[in-house]
Amino acid sequence: MSLHDEYYAHSKEGCTPESGWQPLQEHLQGVAEKAGLYAALFGSEDWAKTAAWLHDFGKSDPAFQAYLLRENGLDDTGYDETGRGRINHSSAGAALSIEKLGQHVGKVLAYLVAGHHAGLPDWHSSDTGNAALSLRLREGEDNLNHIREKADMVHFSLDESTRPPCWANSENFHLWMRMLYSCLVDADYLDTEAFMNGNLAGERAQFPALDVLKASFDAYMTEKVRNAATTPVNEIRQHILTACRERAKEPPGLFSLTVPTGGGKTLSGMAFALEHAIRHGKTRIIYVIPYTSIIEQTARELKRIFGDESVVEHHSNLNPEVETQRSILAAENWDAPIIVTTNVQFFESLYAAKPGRCRKIHNLVNSVVILDEAQLLPPNLLKPCVDVINLLTRYFKVTLLLATATQPSLPGLDTTVEIMPDTASLYSSLKRTNILFPDNLNNSTTWEEIAADLCRHEQVLCIVNTRKDCLTLYNLLPEGAIHLSALMCGEHRSLVIDDIKRQLQAEKPVKVVSTQLVEAGVDMDFPVVYRALSGLDSIAQAAGRCNREGKLNEQGRLGEVHVFVPPTPAPRGLLRKGEDTSRSLFASLGFDMDAPDIFQRYFSLFYARVNDLGNEYYEWLVRDVNPGIALHFRTAAEHFRLIDDRAYRPVLVQYGGNEKLLNTLRIIGPKRDVMRKLQRYTVNVPVSMAHRLASDGIFEEIYMGIFAQAFPSLYDDKTGLNIYASNPDPEDLCI
Repeated sequence: MSLHDEYYAHSKEGCTPESGWQPLQEHLQGVAEKAGLYAALFGSEDWAKTAAWLHDFGKSDPAFQAYLLRENGLDDTGYDETGRGRINHSSAGAALSIEKLGQHVGKVLAYLVAGHHAGLPDWHSSDTGNAALSLRLREGEDNLNHIREKADMVHFSLDESTRPPCWANSENFHLWMRMLYSCLVDADYLDTEAFMNGNLAGERAQFPALDVLKASFDAYMTEKVRNAATTPVNEIRQHILTACRERAKEPPGLFSLTVPTGGGKTLSGMAFALEHAIRHGKTRIIYVIPYTSIIEQTARELKRIFGDESVVEHHSNLNPEVETQRSILAAENWDAPIIVTTNVQFFESLYAAKPGRCRKIHNLVNSVVILDEAQLLPPNLLKPCVDVINLLTRYFKVTLLLATATQPSLPGLDTTVEIMPDTASLYSSLKRTNILFPDNLNNSTTWEEIAADLCRHEQVLCIVNTRKDCLTLYNLLPEGAIHLSALMCGEHRSLVIDDIKRQLQAEKPVKVVSTQLVEAGVDMDFPVVYRALSGLDSIAQAAGRCNREGKLNEQGRLGEVHVFVPPTPAPRGLLRKGEDTSRSLFASLGFDMDAPDIFQRYFSLFYARVNDLGNEYYEWLVRDVNPGIALHFRTAAEHFRLIDDRAYRPVLVQYGGNEKLLNTLRIIGPKRDVMRKLQRYTVNVPVSMAHRLASDGIFEEIYMGIFAQAFPSLYDDKTGLNIYASNPDPEDLCI
């Protein structure tokens, strides 16, 4: 009997091995072909193919074959004479890789093979204990002793003298390995899926090509330009659009698009991406957005152009009602022409260790990435974020566009090609606001005084620094004012934002007090905006909600942006550092919000105030590449969090008739579809406060470890979750 017939990778319920199981040799070959195809795009085909041949080699162990028989209720006589039971099938292939290929080539593959289910391991056991590769290999050697004679089923495309691509030096070795890992795990998932559920496999890869989508985009933009009023703002938007299309002809690399808020950045950036992708044979476009509060707006606009089925959203705030089987599958590995996602999904995946998170990153290769609002990259992780941007564009055929109105001075970033080089004249031409600072930034204004100022205006937006400040000011405003903060769940915020836009469009009186969640990209247009003192970038983003369409310019006037010093400073940490940096700039000679270099100056000062830009990732992922390849994949992944969800606890709220969902969770438990729907009904609360309010009976543990509000009156249809009854520290909550 041949090896092909004797050993099996996967079983099917109700089938015998001979009638319906997947032969191991067939699975190894299928995964190798897929993984090699993916890795060929970055010159590493043989590495991925060899890893694939090794990854399930351990399944040839009689103990594993006996396990398959037992799980299917079949007689296991003669399959397991050792009585060892089920074994870890990953470790034998990891050990074989080192035995056959040595400590350099073999160890690279050992990380990939040992971690293809459990996740990329650390080398040392000091942080991750028995999960460390150094210990896993000892287990692998024991398992290998039982099946060493079967090693001829593994096809080695490498030998001990093989070296990684010449560009895979110590600085980018970890990303190269993670890309290989992504190729392996995605190929493994897909080959297994094709065998276990061919219907799902048939749902994949049914998206229109980029040239078809570009035709839809061009038709949409032609109609949009035809119907647009002939105004200075629209003329400038057309100029920006034309420049983006022209610059798309440039060779792939790193680009920046510095455009004032309201300059049509979203559509112009997409025009660049489509033109560039088709001209240079790129595979897909990935639009990366900082906040879930604006991702829905962008996705909705893109779906109007390309159709619902052509744009895949991947973020935590996605409404499950808009998901299809195809979009769910595409979100798993980003195998779609247009992906809209968040900074969290994008950057955390690039530093992840788990297969589910890493699976998609090989599909970044040969893509166009638009990084919207680049100034919102977290300063405490700035170095690893900038490093991975550089590596993607240098070695993985990624064209990356940094698009923002307040282009930061990112330390260590490679040279960028600016699409709009004459930014000074562009900002002058698109000037729509006067930003008015108080004479003295050390003198604060009371909330009562701010409330009185707001009442003088028919349409006004006031943005403050914390949720507590937002609620305090809102309570001082007359009936009919609107409150907007992250004390409100995502579903609630979306409805309120839509209502604000309708009132503005109808030219009705509307007074809004909000946290900074409306600053980056939310499409609102107020004649007057007030902004509590903060970082200069936040003030400029707030100004982007003022006279956005330039309607006041047609009347010979500008919008008003009033900066005020609130009674309490911004919370300690990055918000306070931004506020202090603005104070320093304001006190310096030559302060001018309209100066072309003001944001370069601001960010240079701001980053200098941040104590840690993420330098520890060098220690975990770079320092020990040579000579021992002793990396800390899992440690780095555990610490790389753009939003530290360990400090917050999501609390489910009662809103919009979701009681049935809450009851389903209470009775049945956290089923996937129920939890996805409930994601839109959560409010994040600091962990210490959540436990304190739970002990007071204000929150209940609705299911194991899942908190919910305990009674209906705790959630208000205007202000959201009432968590201030216990008088928490006002710095506990930021946005």
